[in-house]
Amino acid sequence: MGNLILVRHAPTDASASGRNLGQRSDPPLSAAGAARAAALGPPLALELAALGCAELRLLTSPARRCRETLAGLAAGIGAQNVNARVESSLLEIDYGAWEGLTADESRERDPHVRASWDADPYATAAPGGESGADVARRAFATLAPLESWLAGDRSRCAVVVSHNHVVRLRLAALIGIALPDYRRLITADPGGYSIVTLSTGHPTIRRLNCLPRAEPDSASA
Repeated sequence: MGNLILVRHAPTDASASGRNLGQRSDPPLSAAGAARAAALGPPLALELAALGCAELRLLTSPARRCRETLAGLAAGIGAQNVNARVESSLLEIDYGAWEGLTADESRERDPHVRASWDADPYATAAPGGESGADVARRAFATLAPLESWLAGDRSRCAVVVSHNHVVRLRLAALIGIALPDYRRLITADPGGYSIVTLSTGHPTIRRLNCLPRAEPDSASA
């Protein structure tokens, strides 16, 4: 009955402006994002203590925004010396030709494909990019063994820092939501975290898309 903590990376300039940020660019966190990453540490430390975590694993996407988020929260949870596994399977969806575009710009460029993607992003790929099913196939192959390890002992915890589509797809699968509905029914805000308790039976959702309390001198994104 261990616990999986899924974290979406903290804000970047692209996420603050509503632009698609996939695999084809690798920007750092914004100033507000760095502040939010640091602010994640204290509440996650409290969560880990309440869960009785005695064995912790850290995983991250290789994207700079994820690695910086993990570095920002690590001090707060006392995990500076815990080696994180960097997993390319946890990268964000490849937006292909829609990289860097807003939703409206994507619709203007490819109205029919975007309409299909809005209706079923699990089955529909962006032009030259990936579908939700492509993301699930690679990400779940990494997360499923980790979840089996977690289920073996209640003192085990894992913090996984990844991306919007990865987090929403995995939560949909664990909750039992039809995967074509993952974008419609689940939100993952930048710098938000969710906690799922794994056991040999059904998973239990303990937290969903929690955000750290903003620091008084930090701008939100």
